[in-house]
Amino acid sequence: MLRFIKAFLFGITGLFITITLLSLLITSSVRVSRATVINNTSFDKLYRQTADLKNWKNWQPMFKEGVAVIIYGSVATGKNASCDIVYNNKTTHLVITDTDSSSIKFNLQSKGGNDIENVLSFTHLTAANDIRVEWRALTKLHWYPWEKFYAIFIDGITGPGYDAALTGLKDFIDKHP
Repeated sequence: MLRFIKAFLFGITGLFITITLLSLLITSSVRVSRATVINNTSFDKLYRQTADLKNWKNWQPMFKEGVAVIIYGSVATGKNASCDIVYNNKTTHLVITDTDSSSIKFNLQSKGGNDIENVLSFTHLTAANDIRVEWRALTKLHWYPWEKFYAIFIDGITGPGYDAALTGLKDFIDKHP
């Protein structure tokens, strides 16, 4: 009986070590990117909607009334603007780290979660007044094997949320020229 217990423990230990070593081959940061083209708009209109967190309720599904509780910081526009998003009893802190006329950079931080660096970038296309808006999110993972394997699924889990936000931004800009 003791032989079977030793063999079982040896097998479990070997499996854990193998999974840990395999997880070290998986990248520790994952980039998710989504984009859309908004017709007949300007950098200024996009900047006003994205640099002011209070305007996010116009297009970002999470900021719509009744979805989450949004608690704005003392600064709500431009660099250092921040807010706390309370959803399902979990608080995520959003802070804009940098802005210019062609991009908004912000971080999402939640206790016990991974920090996510985000960039909303605006690129003028050759067509008159068409702008490509790209949302890039970089998630930095810990070394834990379960987080590394989670990296395989991040795009499928978070990508639809970025798509919904970009569609909301496009729809809002189209309806409010």
